[in-house]
Amino acid sequence: QVQLVESGGGLVQAGGSLRLSCAVSGRTSSNYRMAWFRQAPGKEREFVATITWSGGSTSYTDSVKGRFTISRDNAANTVWLQMDRLKPEDTAVYYCAARYGSRWSAQGSEYDSWGQGTQVTVSS
Repeated sequence: QVQLVESGGGLVQAGGSLRLSCAVSGRTSSNYRMAWFRQAPGKEREFVATITWSGGSTSYTDSVKGRFTISRDNAANTVWLQMDRLKPEDTAVYYCAARYGSRWSAQGSEYDSWGQGTQVTVSS
């Protein structure tokens, strides 16, 4: 198991940027895939982006491609989500998640560990 703590959320105007961080502790030496999900009020949790253990492979949901970038530094036990050109529809609580192994997944139920979430609000 790993423990995850997100930070970096806040209020930003449309077109602005935020960088979310996810601090990872616990079994950090294991091979695990990381992801970001988000949940807007009244909506289901939604996959945003994922990255492999090595950082060599990333994937994104279509609505954030070209605007968001997921990255990680295993030595620093940190995963980031750089969010640029933010839109009001990006407003949500953003969650960091981890699953052991390298298999790609956009299903939240397949992730083993979750952070508490950080609020991102984009004003128009």
